[in-house]
Amino acid sequence: MRVLNDFSFELQAQCPDTGARAGVFHTPHGIVETPRFMPVGTLANVKTVTPAHLKDAGAQMVLSNTYHLHLQPGEDIVAQAGGLHKFMAWPGPILTDSGGFQVFSLSDLRSITDEGVKFRSPRDGRMINITPEKSIEIQNALGADVIMAFDECAPPGVGRDAVEQAMDRTYGWLKRCISANQRQDQALFGIVQGGEYLDLRAEAARQLVDLDLPGYAIGGVSVGEAPEIIDQVVKHTAPLLPDNKLRYLMGVGSYREMARAIGHGIDVFDCVIPTRLARHGCALVDGERWNLKNARFREDFEMIDQGCPCYTCQNFSRAYISHLLRSQELLAYTLLSIHNITELIHFTQRIRQSILNGTFRQDFARWLDEPIH
Repeated sequence: MRVLNDFSFELQAQCPDTGARAGVFHTPHGIVETPRFMPVGTLANVKTVTPAHLKDAGAQMVLSNTYHLHLQPGEDIVAQAGGLHKFMAWPGPILTDSGGFQVFSLSDLRSITDEGVKFRSPRDGRMINITPEKSIEIQNALGADVIMAFDECAPPGVGRDAVEQAMDRTYGWLKRCISANQRQDQALFGIVQGGEYLDLRAEAARQLVDLDLPGYAIGGVSVGEAPEIIDQVVKHTAPLLPDNKLRYLMGVGSYREMARAIGHGIDVFDCVIPTRLARHGCALVDGERWNLKNARFREDFEMIDQGCPCYTCQNFSRAYISHLLRSQELLAYTLLSIHNITELIHFTQRIRQSILNGTFRQDFARWLDEPIH
């Protein structure tokens, strides 16, 4: 019998031609079969869909955000509700981001020191001080299964010195996060930073691996860099992380990026793409983006995707969803979100099965061999 705080990663199969892995990540609230796409529920909800929709879509782990939940409703309220799982009625595994990326995106409202980050709340203007210790305190109160270390995400184009400073600060903050963590039923992951500089990525990975954490993330690769830079960084960094630990690539969710990253040895992904595109009227179909507000869909009575098992594709036509969008009916965003989330999860499920079958390289050559630009 597995103990409550067992966060082991079980490797089941590996592609002989690439670094692609199929495995199982164990958490107190259930397993995550990898590779797997994870929907983002920033404010303790995945926008426009219910937990039942997520379960039907094949979701196993979802994400929430420390920064946003600290601002509203506040971690104390979530704790009073019994933690995130009960608060949002999601019984499966949950991961909380540290809030670092969101804080650092407030470039005109915050100041960074080795101690932490001070920023003015965009909600009410009050000054807030987030330190590594405070980030962990908030995440301990929220009660997610996986919590992320507070890190500094240097934006692209700032130069090597600034990237190296952010990397060193991230490592110092990680050690403080480890000391501050008060719960054994939460797995604290470190984040490999280092920008586009491969030697810095290697140094950061070595530092984190020496700390023997339950899992590792690659951060700072979806903040404005060119696709070829992202691919190069992931290809170089993922193999440096332990074979027996979960590998998480933050903020990535396109077919090509996920397929290639899986080929480099990544296990799980998160991205806001499926629900954000849905709110703009777009459906994901085999890696393409279809704007269902376009005139060609007004009299198109086919399902969005005949091969998709989701509730939307089993019941509604493109013409109906186009009508809902043109009428600004909220149901359109729910139906498109259900489809888009299912689409990305099932894409990673198909990859998982191909790795188990030993056919990943052949089955997904279209995405692995496609030129990056």
